[in-house]
Amino acid sequence: MTSVIQLCIEHTFLTPEEAGIIEDLSRHLQLFADASQSDVFIDCPLTDNSSAIVVAQAQPSTAPSLYKTSVVGQYAYAQNEPAVMFCLLSGKPVNGSRGISQEQRAMQQNVVPIWSTSGKVIGALIMEQDISEKIEQEKNVERLIETTEQLSKTLLSVAMSEGGMQSLMHEGILLFDEKDCVTYTNPRSREMLREIGHVGVLEGRSFDQLFYGRLKLASGLGQTGVFRDEFQMGNIAFELKAVSMYRDHQAVGGFMLIRDISDLKEKEKQLSMKSAVIKEIHHRVKNNLQNVSGLLRLQMRRTKQEEVKKVYQDSIHRINSIAIIHEMLAFDGLDTVPFNDVVDRIAKNIISSSAKPDQTIRVEIRGDELILPSDIATTLALAINELVQNCATHAFKERAQGDIEIAVQVSGQMARLKVSDNGCGIQRPDGYEGTTSSDRKNHLGLKITETLVQENLNGIMRVDSDARGTQVQITFQLCLTKPEEDEAL
Repeated sequence: MTSVIQLCIEHTFLTPEEAGIIEDLSRHLQLFADASQSDVFIDCPLTDNSSAIVVAQAQPSTAPSLYKTSVVGQYAYAQNEPAVMFCLLSGKPVNGSRGISQEQRAMQQNVVPIWSTSGKVIGALIMEQDISEKIEQEKNVERLIETTEQLSKTLLSVAMSEGGMQSLMHEGILLFDEKDCVTYTNPRSREMLREIGHVGVLEGRSFDQLFYGRLKLASGLGQTGVFRDEFQMGNIAFELKAVSMYRDHQAVGGFMLIRDISDLKEKEKQLSMKSAVIKEIHHRVKNNLQNVSGLLRLQMRRTKQEEVKKVYQDSIHRINSIAIIHEMLAFDGLDTVPFNDVVDRIAKNIISSSAKPDQTIRVEIRGDELILPSDIATTLALAINELVQNCATHAFKERAQGDIEIAVQVSGQMARLKVSDNGCGIQRPDGYEGTTSSDRKNHLGLKITETLVQENLNGIMRVDSDARGTQVQITFQLCLTKPEEDEAL
């Protein structure tokens, strides 16, 4: 490989002493390249003063390089790198100059002269960065400006033409000058502005007058040149969209589209009122259910028969499960319920009221998030209530502690819920471990759950039980078909 000194002696007018200065500086190029994240070079002038030769090069390790191969030994010409030749001839640094690299890529150069001890320019230190993307962005901006100006001219010519196309548009069109004064209105805009009290000639009026001082167009357009707002007066509502128009890169005004959204606003108002009414209904239903629950609780406290107390307690849990659904519907104002939260609240209510004082029952809810319509959520809430109640009452009857796991799995349009415990299992008189269909008839909670699943969800329920515990699995389709829809099909 040819050394820096050899290149300087063979191709330039530099003396050995001056070539030594260049060589000493070249040893630091890698540090310059890494610090500036640029390709760094040393070019020395040739004897004809119209070109230079690259005698040293360093590629950055901290950023992508402009060059795939070394360019040491190649010539740099004035037409490709004017900043380099200017610096070598004038001795002045150049910052931010653009040029074309030896590999024909657009780059930006910062060039500083290298001086000898006698005060002569003997080379140039060059830092180059790739600006291909920047140039492409500038071209895109230029194209956008040209397109915008062409669109402006087209809109102006259409608006000022004698044709009737603009009269067929559903939106109102206003053209305005740089002072926000109206210069043109189409028939639809005149009709719409007449609804808010403007008659006669509109051209020459300012937007401040047209919209009663409630529209600050100049500040709204700002630097983006785009404006969007709504104007409402009584039962009339307009959506306003404005865009600046340019001619020879200068803003000369703009155009505005006015759309009547009065019907849409009225529907939104009615929908909001209906939503508030529905929320209030759910709130009152929840309160009524809680009142019924409170009355049952009073009756339960007055009876001394344990069996009757249990019937009251089970009824209270069922009512509270439905009340939880209505409480969530009243709070969110939606027709869907985050069912995992419902399960959590139901389980906590049952465990707190059913577990014995010296008994610890833990509940874990895991799996997918399940969002359900209110009718499906109500059915599943009752089912979960029965299953958790069974666990708390029967699974851990003779135990100091126990675990209940509720798993949710959603796959496409199918949902699966599993309620498992590590209790004693379903006990049969003959001592047989396992479950049969007759076992469900002997357990009211399981029978209620199975009926709810089959009749309300069109789903299936499976029960597995042994000495290690019981698992109940409910599988159903999320998009249910109502009976009247089946008949219609």
